[in-house]
Amino acid sequence: DMTSGGQMTSSTSRSDVIWNVGYTIINTANGVIENAQEVGLDAALVAEANFFRAFHYFSLVQTFGGVPLDLGSGELKFNTTPSRVSVRNTVPEVYTKAIFPDLKYAVDNLPDSPRQTGTVAKTVALLYLAKAYLTYGWWLQNPNNIPTYPECARTDPDGHDANWYFQQAYNVAVEGIENAGTSYGLLDYFYDVHLGSNDRNKEILLYTDHTENSEFYNGASLTYGGGGAPGNFAGWMVTCQTENIRSATDAAGSNWVSSVIRTDAQDIGRPWTRMATPIGVFTNTFANKTEDSRYDGTFVSVYRANFNVYSIPGLYNANFMPVYPDDAILSFLPEDLATHADYSNAIYKSNVAAGVVPGRADYVMEPSFINRQYYPGNWKLGPYRTNTTGIGQPNAESTRPFNIAKFSELYLIAAEAAVKGATPVADKSARDLVNVLRARAGKWRWDHAGNVAKNEDHSAAMIAATPATITIDYILEERSREFFGEGYRWFDLVRTQKWDEIAGSYQICEGNAANRTPQTFIRTIEPHHYLRPIPQTQIDGMEMTAEEKIAYQNPGY
Repeated sequence: DMTSGGQMTSSTSRSDVIWNVGYTIINTANGVIENAQEVGLDAALVAEANFFRAFHYFSLVQTFGGVPLDLGSGELKFNTTPSRVSVRNTVPEVYTKAIFPDLKYAVDNLPDSPRQTGTVAKTVALLYLAKAYLTYGWWLQNPNNIPTYPECARTDPDGHDANWYFQQAYNVAVEGIENAGTSYGLLDYFYDVHLGSNDRNKEILLYTDHTENSEFYNGASLTYGGGGAPGNFAGWMVTCQTENIRSATDAAGSNWVSSVIRTDAQDIGRPWTRMATPIGVFTNTFANKTEDSRYDGTFVSVYRANFNVYSIPGLYNANFMPVYPDDAILSFLPEDLATHADYSNAIYKSNVAAGVVPGRADYVMEPSFINRQYYPGNWKLGPYRTNTTGIGQPNAESTRPFNIAKFSELYLIAAEAAVKGATPVADKSARDLVNVLRARAGKWRWDHAGNVAKNEDHSAAMIAATPATITIDYILEERSREFFGEGYRWFDLVRTQKWDEIAGSYQICEGNAANRTPQTFIRTIEPHHYLRPIPQTQIDGMEMTAEEKIAYQNPGY
């Protein structure tokens, strides 16, 4: 996390995952595209290969800067002979020779509706073309003088400036919004976008799929998992140690047992406590928790009793009040109390240093006391299955699809481009576009924290609270509220060159759960960190001189 607890090196950054897998897929795509005519593939199927080649080059260029287009047989050629030398192209070459032409071909040749469930169609290509235009526009502009590598002039081979690319990003994103047909669109409620029983909905443009019906097609065990590819373990990352919570078996508190059991359920899953969410996410990013449904539709803020799987009828919790299955056991409060809860755990032994409030059966924790062990979990990514009973298979990978791209992002891409100077069309200014998502966020059909139906519409209040002038900082806040925990954030902060400014520090309570003194941690973010290191395995595997290898690696690593 760029503090003393974790530094990036060419061996530890895990950028090898993006590099190695990306180039495997790129070369496969090269082979499909190069041989398509000879074997009689139609243009729509070839366009899928073009899309995925562009998708991975876009991922690579954002992560590493300029990367090789020639794998040994020529630029964008299918390579069948291992090559032990490599030359990196510049960022403009990667965009103008690979990413833009491939995505344009995909836009022109992909069908309006997916060929099969989950395959790419025109709207998916439009989103990535718009996002690539937007990202390249920022790169050309380079407002904070972040260095690029390989070093080159920030000029476009096609003679366009940054403003031209911002306008193209806007135009393409609006086209994606206006021509989605019946296959894609926004859902009525933010909560439903991530509800496990509603997976593969029309708002999700691209996902990597899994299945609970077959280990072969799932690509990983359905009963056990160790956290590695190709399984879906994303939901394990932002989960706290709920199974440590204790409730009493009698009103005297003579015996304490676990009341929140590790289960194969979206609210719980397997607690790994790998990534704790900082306090500022709850107090700043998701400050509005009453009108904006996105906090409630992102986090597990209330952990409920599920000890019924062990056939226990009831237990006693905070204040030795009785609790039953589905009752709240630990609640993360939306804001600090005027008088803090009693966190002594002297009488009511939560075992997780949670607080007690008079008259409440649930233990509580206020936002200012979020620590590295206990925090609201990322509900979006939690497991969901239909073919298990009892505790299910909480130690296995999730059989849910992992979402990669959403229709909602088209609105924020267009809004960001408008803020950067693109001329908007009627009714689609930056504020208009942002308000489409904010209005949707104001609509509630379910109170996740309360576990009850909630038919409320706060759209008008959400729109009224939108600033009259939209800034890049506000766009980034909205992107965080829409896409928290889904893998967008680092790319957003690098694209806009605001990583150090916005995320240069964070607050959280350090040490064990009993520590309730928030500490500020400073991230050491240098300009060279805006590019990840080329994997050491790539460097070591090349038969080049020591000087050539040093020149191949990004500066600073």
